[in-house]
Formats: sequence, structure tokens, C-alpha cells
Amino acid sequence: MTPQSTAAAAQLLFDARKAHRQDVKLSDALVPRDSAEALAIQQRVGTILGLPIGAWKCSVPTAEKPSILAPIFAPTVRRDSPCPIALYRGAARVEPEVAFEMGKDLPARRRPYSDGEIRSAIGETRLVLELIGARYPDQTAVSFPELLADGIANQGLFVGPAVAAALDKPLEAFAITVDSPQGRVVARDGKHPDGHPLRPLLWLANFLASGGYAGVDGLKAGQVVTTGSYCGVLEVPLDTKLSVLYGELGTLAVEFTLKT
Repeated sequence: MTPQSTAAAAQLLFDARKAHRQDVKLSDALVPRDSAEALAIQQRVGTILGLPIGAWKCSVPTAEKPSILAPIFAPTVRRDSPCPIALYRGAARVEPEVAFEMGKDLPARRRPYSDGEIRSAIGETRLVLELIGARYPDQTAVSFPELLADGIANQGLFVGPAVAAALDKPLEAFAITVDSPQGRVVARDGKHPDGHPLRPLLWLANFLASGGYAGVDGLKAGQVVTTGSYCGVLEVPLDTKLSVLYGELGTLAVEFTLKT
């Protein structure tokens, strides 16, 4: 892609993001062909937004998807309820995840961080809900590079309670239930897509520290790293007090309101 094509694609995605629209259809000339082109568009959107990064989403890369990450901008990281959410295809959509709030910086350096160094930089392990909403009419109908360019369908993050001694507990799989005053909304058997939520964090910390993301020189204290849904996307009601149970790890309480 030319710099002009990168800028044009980013502007379309930025405009849709700001207006909470899901109507972007990139022309052939603006569709990223690989992860490198997709990340260039993603980074350009961040530059136009001009907002600090409050969190990251990531997964362990594969041969077909060598980079799976996106920034989550600070104003869209919420800890208070009610939490505004934009509807996507007519529904409020979330993903239950386990995230790590960094207690220390992991700045850029040539030598990779060891697993122990990254673990020791974790401040808290938290229950979170990723807020889902792509800028495309149907995120399942676009290529992965297109999805990556759009921040992998992220619209924000709701950060819930910390889990005491979380890394000593089984984080690979547990039941997910969502309850409301009217009864049970969802019940799923949850399983982490990468086997354990630490695995994506270990990759992201070294990817950012190695200069893999333009303009970013490593993870910062206070940033939250969320690592993949235990049960895919859930549709939840608005204006309803919800209780999300993560097996025996704990409960996240939230109410969603329509974002305007």
C-alpha cells in the first residue's frame, strides 16, 4: 500500500469510529494485504485519534496471523457502572476475559524479557469484559488484515475486580454465567483460546519492547492487557444490572447503557 492509501483507509475507519457507525467498505486499493499493512493503518487511526493507550488486546500469533494486537484507548477503558456501549448489528456485545494490569513498565530493550520478569511486572489480574463493535457492517465477512486494521473489532474495555493470587489458580477453563434480576442471561463452558491468559501477555510484552509497534516503546505501568475471550461474543441487555460469574475466580457486576 502507498502512504496515501494507508491514510485514506485510516480516515474512513476513524470517521466511523467517532460516529459509532458500522458502514465501512474498503475499496480494493485500500484493503491491507497483510499484517504489516494492517498495523500501519491501525497505527494511523491511533495517530488521528491522538489519545493515550490505556489498554491492549492481544492473542498468541500464528503463521497465518503473525500479529494479533490492538490498542484500547484510555477514554474507552471504563471501571465505573453504568458503562456506555455502542450497539453492533443491533446488540450490545461483550467478551468475558482475564486481563493483567501492569504494575511496572517493561521498556524497550534488545534482550527479550524472561517469563519471570514479565510475571513480576504484573500488578493485578482482573476480570474484564471487552466491548465489541467493528466499523464494518459484518466483521465476519472481511479478511483478517481488514479486521486487524480496525483494531480487531474493539470499542472499549470494562475493567472489573482484581483476583487475589490469580496466577496460583486454574485460569485455563471455567464456567461463565451472566445473570440479571430477571434470570439467567447466558451460561457457557469457558476455555481460554490460547490455553492460558499469560501466553498472549508474554508475547505482547516482548513484541512492544522490541519496537514491533511504531511509536510504542513497551508496556507501561497502569495499562491493562486483555488476552482473549473464554466463550466468544455474548449479547447482553441494556439498562439491566448484570452479574458475570467467572467460575470460582469471582464476579463482575455491571450495567450497560446506550452510548450516544
